Amino acid sequence: MATGINTDQELEIIKRQIAQLESAAGENDTTRKALHEIQERIEALRKQAAAEPGKFLRFAEDLVEGLKTQAGEKAGATVDVWKRVEMARHPQRPYTLDYIQNMFTDFSEIHGDRTFSDDPAMIVGMASYHGEQVLVVGTQKGRDTKQKVLRNFGMPNPDGYRKAMRAMHMAEKFGLPIITFIDTPGAYPGLGAEERGQGEAIAYNLREMSRLKVPIICTVTGEGGSGGALAIAVGNSVLILENSIYSVISPEGCASIMWRDATKRELAAEAMHIIAPELLHFGIVDEIIPEPGEGAHSDPVQMAENLDKVVSGKLKQLRKLSGEELVAQRYDKFRKMAQFFQEV
Repeated sequence: MATGINTDQELEIIKRQIAQLESAAGENDTTRKALHEIQERIEALRKQAAAEPGKFLRFAEDLVEGLKTQAGEKAGATVDVWKRVEMARHPQRPYTLDYIQNMFTDFSEIHGDRTFSDDPAMIVGMASYHGEQVLVVGTQKGRDTKQKVLRNFGMPNPDGYRKAMRAMHMAEKFGLPIITFIDTPGAYPGLGAEERGQGEAIAYNLREMSRLKVPIICTVTGEGGSGGALAIAVGNSVLILENSIYSVISPEGCASIMWRDATKRELAAEAMHIIAPELLHFGIVDEIIPEPGEGAHSDPVQMAENLDKVVSGKLKQLRKLSGEELVAQRYDKFRKMAQFFQEV
């Protein structure tokens, strides 16, 4: 590297390495942008290379190695995020009725919204929990084809949200805590649901849940999809299972909007920050519940025990607050969600 000719040769080698990295970057826009900036810097530093070729070569090599590491970490993160999405959607994952069976006794289901019909996608009922009466609300998916159709694949209609709210008002009247379980791709977007006021039903639940003067504990047990999940998730404490997700839209839906290509769902999932650790970081959830073994589906009973310990503890804490304090705490909690500062 004593001559300018050798320096130019080394520079060409580095440029080829960067070109290979650009090809490997694929859809990773952040890495591609960084690589492009480095190419521009290489061109600007060519003149300096003749004077200090060894110094410049070491500088360029460090940049290339750094980008290799960054690209690898980024790819690994994307794989990990999508793995969690798949875990959240696992067909054997425990659903609301499983948690009711393993955590509560004397469950008595409530049917109908007193307006249109009953919605099997929304489970609502009174139950005994550690010696006291509570209201249990949760979305319910199906195991086999018949159950999936009956439960509408876990996507409630307006009737389900109105049924839930009717029961919540009843719980407030008798001073009963409310415990909810969320596992839904989102509210049902069908024509009938829209005709019966899907958006209004969700908005009404959001407003009314924020005003209830009883403890509300919510747990995202699988998918927490958009307003369909939030409509029963306005609580004093919002928990999430280790491999659950919570987002304003599905990764497929996000990819279809942003890139007009649903196959880019993995990239969308990584960009949306929908997994439990990131949700905890942004203050969307209050605590992550660890899952046993290979996931909640591997041992539903142990999963229920893990969740029960946290829910019972949260309920004891919230029982110390008055109705007005519960409302104020809930309001402050949601006002502060996702607020953060970044030093520049």
